[in-house]
Amino acid sequence: MTVLILDNPELLARAAIESGLAMPALAPDGSPRKPHRMRFHYGFNKHHLDEQDLAILRQHADYLRHNPGVTVRIHGHADNFGVSEYNEFLSRLRASSAAKMLIREGVRENQVLVSGWGSERPLARPEDHAANRRLELEYLTMDMAQAL
Repeated sequence: MTVLILDNPELLARAAIESGLAMPALAPDGSPRKPHRMRFHYGFNKHHLDEQDLAILRQHADYLRHNPGVTVRIHGHADNFGVSEYNEFLSRLRASSAAKMLIREGVRENQVLVSGWGSERPLARPEDHAANRRLELEYLTMDMAQAL
């Protein structure tokens, strides 16, 4: 018998959703829980998320609306195809697109910080292009956000 152990929270969450297992959306106090998924991937030369990713980003917006003391930094990344200036532009475009969506969903502008890293911070080897085309969310307390 073979046992598969998954230690990737994103894979576990996606498998749970696909199998029909619903995670409780509310904390014991009735406020929305922070979604576990903090990383989103893109197709080559794309800056729009698919509908499933947008649904999770809306959950982040719901959490942020109910927690005004929390700030999110959106990190946009690109693979190493093309010139570095374009990759930096594309990574900023990815992060800005997600930020605009959060703000349209009611998150205050001062809760959202945006950074575009281009291909400078690969998640995997630079040759692993699909893994490096991504968006990452990082939650900060208000004190941390003001210090930045």
